[in-house]
Amino acid sequence: MSKDYYKILGVEKGASKEEIKKAFRKAAMQHHPDKGGDEKKFKEINEAYAVLSDDNKKNQYDQFGSAGSQGGFNTGGFDFSGFQGGNADFDLGDIFNQFFGGRNRVRKGANIQVDVSIDFKESVLGTTKKISFYKNRSDKKTEISVKIPPGINNGEVLKVREAGEPVEDGIPGDLYVHIQVTPHEKLHKNGAHLVQELEISVTEAILGTKKSVSTIDKDLKVKIPTGSNTGDILRVKGEGVTISENRRGDMLIALKVKIPAKISRKAKKLLEDLSKEGL
Repeated sequence: MSKDYYKILGVEKGASKEEIKKAFRKAAMQHHPDKGGDEKKFKEINEAYAVLSDDNKKNQYDQFGSAGSQGGFNTGGFDFSGFQGGNADFDLGDIFNQFFGGRNRVRKGANIQVDVSIDFKESVLGTTKKISFYKNRSDKKTEISVKIPPGINNGEVLKVREAGEPVEDGIPGDLYVHIQVTPHEKLHKNGAHLVQELEISVTEAILGTKKSVSTIDKDLKVKIPTGSNTGDILRVKGEGVTISENRRGDMLIALKVKIPAKISRKAKKLLEDLSKEGL
């Protein structure tokens, strides 16, 4: 159903920009969550103002209604198309401050940054870490549990809202968790897949064989096909990075045929005989 942005702000369709702005200020002050208002209503007010205060978006809305926003009205730098799904990373304080130019600003505590090290397996499968830090100058440390999602990469940052420094008559700052992943000696990530190199001998490459390999959480045997070459890729399904609760990427095994630097006279003679056979 199309939203009536004019009704949400309480103005007529022919209202001027100044009237729209004035109505927005009044409605936003009344419904701001930090002042005891309704968060859902406040989001609608911001959505309505961001559309009606922009000439292009207003013209589009007047022609097609809010149904046009199913494609995503980019409302002044804030995409409101995700509101209905509840997935928008919506910071009420930040938007309120931007629209009001810093006046009547809600006080916010300082943000805090912490570094957290995890091993490669934890970065692939996900984990939960207990983090201790100081929220303020007090000697008492705060400890919280932070869920680290599967597939996270070295250098990524997780934001924990309002877990930072508290402030009187305001909202706490945020906690930024900087992730440091310890590299694996054999494995590396390629998107949702794990990649490792596997050395095989010349005879194993020619004749084929079975080799033991270690995935991120188990050991298994893989079949090396006859006539394998360096650079061939074997795929083991479902042994990669966790994508969802019941889904993982694959393990990709890059074969490398190892050529010996020295061979015995007997081996050399056998190879010469094979060469005569065209091998």
